[in-house]
Amino acid sequence: MQLTSDEQSRVIEMAWEDRTPFEAIEQQFGLNESAIVRLMRTHLKPASFRLWRKRVSGRATKHGKLRPAGGSRGYCPTQYKHR
Repeated sequence: MQLTSDEQSRVIEMAWEDRTPFEAIEQQFGLNESAIVRLMRTHLKPASFRLWRKRVSGRATKHGKLRPAGGSRGYCPTQYKHR
């Protein structure tokens, strides 16, 4: 699947967010965890990629199977409130 520049930017943003699981990114953009890792490796500086990998590895909020039930949304409900 070919992503636009805006979509790539949004996937990277979602991947950095603590509470957005990989499954939400897959549902929205069709990229599984390994595809997200490849995208991040390609678009981040090496040190930033290592920092991100260390941060998300094993993190319960990034992996749907480790999350409590009912945590399927891709963002916090208050995240996009209009001010």
